[in-house]
Amino acid sequence: MDHNKVNEFLGQFVADLGATGAAGSVVIGHRLGLYRALAQGPATPEQFAERTGCHPRYLTEWLRGQAAGGYVSYDPETGEFSLTEEQAFCLADPNGPDLPAAFLTVLGYLRAEPRITEAFRTGAGVGWHEHDEDVFVGCDAFYRPGYVAELIPSWIPALDGVDAKLTAGARVADLGCGLGSSSLLLAEAYPRTSIVGSDYHAESVERARKKAAEAGVTDRVTFEVATAQTFTGTDYDLVMMFDCLHDMGDPLSAARRVREALAPDGTWLLVEPFASDKVEDNFNPVGRLYYSGSTFLCVPNGLSQPGGYALGAQAGEAAVHQVITDAGFTRFRRAAQTPFNLVYEIRP
Repeated sequence: MDHNKVNEFLGQFVADLGATGAAGSVVIGHRLGLYRALAQGPATPEQFAERTGCHPRYLTEWLRGQAAGGYVSYDPETGEFSLTEEQAFCLADPNGPDLPAAFLTVLGYLRAEPRITEAFRTGAGVGWHEHDEDVFVGCDAFYRPGYVAELIPSWIPALDGVDAKLTAGARVADLGCGLGSSSLLLAEAYPRTSIVGSDYHAESVERARKKAAEAGVTDRVTFEVATAQTFTGTDYDLVMMFDCLHDMGDPLSAARRVREALAPDGTWLLVEPFASDKVEDNFNPVGRLYYSGSTFLCVPNGLSQPGGYALGAQAGEAAVHQVITDAGFTRFRRAAQTPFNLVYEIRP
């Protein structure tokens, strides 16, 4: 046994264990608005306590832990903690990626560990709706910044003729819409277009409806509780599906329903997690993130539904293409990609 390699592995383990424990502190910072408060300027723990109204002893430990993890900066000469411009953008800017909120997802699904452990033994599924509320809110927070950055500027323009249709006024279905962020982004960009979002999770649909009301777009954005196999409507110019096909127990019947619902010249915009068809190519930080989420969320949800599929978040393009082909679609191409997503244009 090579003891240098043992020490190297132990170093990796300590980093992972520290990051796991730090997730709770990040979420505390998110819930209490600590990152946004620190973005106002440097502060000692005592000054930060006055600024936030929180207990200085807790804040001292929190600030030191955040600095140890590189999330916060520290000046040993003044004893002040602060955020760099880059840290503030990622952790505290309302228009930034809001990374702390994404930690809600991980802590949320980890609460299901006893049920997932038992599911390993029995092969039973655990439905999306059975998870902690933080999972739904956290997933929206994790994915929304990517949609903001890519959906209107890049993904829609990458589809043949779709931007012109949406500008003129089109009919759109947003399947597996969750909290409705993708629907609202499209509505903001294309005021002549009408959108129907659907999700089988009633609580998420209720949140989406509230967000639409707050945005003042309920006259052209509506939401329904329905699965991808039972959503209503036909003759859609565009059907959108973001990061959810791989979660379904029966993605094939969902794809067939999409084909029925599309207009003859309609387009299906399918966005899936980035994954290679070669398993070993997914052994990287993004793949690791997705495999963990898939173990707790995607595969259990697929196994909880009829259909016999459990594709998981790292299914890869070939598996997705096979489902699409089996459903009767004849045109399939990768229209765009990011470090986190693969974007497909699908037509009848």
